[in-house]
Amino acid sequence: MEDASPWREGTSGSSSSDREEDVEMEEEERKGEKRAKRMGPRPGLYFQGQDCAAEGEELMMDERAYRLYHRAGTGAPCLSFDILHDDFGEDRTSYPLSLLLCAGTQAETANANRLMVMKMHNLHGMKQATKETSESESSSDSDDDDNEEKKPQLELAMIPHYGGINRVRVTEFGGSQIAAVWSEKGQVNLYDLRSAIVAVSDPQAMAAFLREEQAKIKPIFSFAGHMTEGFAMDWSPKKPGTLLTGDCNKNIHLWTPKEDGSWIVDQRPFTAHTSSVEDLQWSPNEATVFASCSADASIRIWDIRAAPGQACMLTTSQAHDADVNVISWNQNEPFIVSGGDDGALKIWDLRQFQKGLPVATFKQHTAPITSVEWHPTDSGVFAASGADHQVTQWDLAVERDDAEEEKDPALAAIPPQLLFVHQGENEIKELHWHPQCPGTVITTALSGFNVFRTISV
Repeated sequence: MEDASPWREGTSGSSSSDREEDVEMEEEERKGEKRAKRMGPRPGLYFQGQDCAAEGEELMMDERAYRLYHRAGTGAPCLSFDILHDDFGEDRTSYPLSLLLCAGTQAETANANRLMVMKMHNLHGMKQATKETSESESSSDSDDDDNEEKKPQLELAMIPHYGGINRVRVTEFGGSQIAAVWSEKGQVNLYDLRSAIVAVSDPQAMAAFLREEQAKIKPIFSFAGHMTEGFAMDWSPKKPGTLLTGDCNKNIHLWTPKEDGSWIVDQRPFTAHTSSVEDLQWSPNEATVFASCSADASIRIWDIRAAPGQACMLTTSQAHDADVNVISWNQNEPFIVSGGDDGALKIWDLRQFQKGLPVATFKQHTAPITSVEWHPTDSGVFAASGADHQVTQWDLAVERDDAEEEKDPALAAIPPQLLFVHQGENEIKELHWHPQCPGTVITTALSGFNVFRTISV
């Protein structure tokens, strides 16, 4: 798989700024056709518009709404990816940025799939709009040179993988970064990423990788006991090397690392769900507790200290009106956010979980939720993506301003917690906040990868 120009710069994309002036644009589906919409926003909020624009108008990007925005293509689309912890520094807010990712492809044939380590670098921030000034021809030439130097770069180290990759999750274990890979062929494989990580940062190492190592890399461990494919997977943040995997036959298996470098997979599955297990999340604070969600519309809380048949402690059996696709456990507070096929986002307080009622419900998306994740440090902020081709950013700390809504009644239809709507991608599958780059979000979609940071987070 080769792409001579993997980075794609574009103008389609997202909601527009409103700090001082004007307009916000939105794309929605209505009777199978797309319309662009526009509305005058209020200070500090970026959201979908409501007044119809001309039929067939293309959505345009307001660069003032972003601190960072880049797009990349990798050939075959990726259904899932994870962020690799790097040595480029913590709390990186200055540009250009460098990032390391691990992603898995969904190619047209089983043999064409790859597990990829990606290095995105030279990611410069947005050049904010300025007032018109008269510039000399020489300064214009200088700008052209500047633009050439600021072109983003992408390096790929690809590992052959038989079958499309449903989900990828990475952990640090035993001095290496280990990728767990859910295959559409019904097998979970673990890969050591050391040689691929070195290759994307060193041209000589890349040459050696392509010449000698790429074709030889095999899984360090595999498990085919699920007997069917799955999507749910999570590494424990409290017990290094401990993994959970869930499949479409409602089974969840616990993996425990051994001293010899292999894993023990408990053959007794956790089986309280009555349909496909869609997502799994370990508690960030309790080493034995995890959450699961399912196509049976339920969310369950488990404790692995009990036998698998008795491990389910808490259940909300009708968490959504349809399949619960994704969940995310807040890093700092006892909250879980869930997203379902009903397009709803729900906040669950675990102290009141058994009541079966969310503490908040947001119905901004118009299609199934495909990904959701809490901000790694701000416990009130989360982001979500949907099959309506949108990424939304939310802040639970924002309260409704009745006086503002009296001035503009249209605002009453917009949840005050909605900070931003990012658009311009097609079939968004997964998103993650970068834990080392505050406010930076990365998404994968049929249209490729987006890396962006809005001015709202």
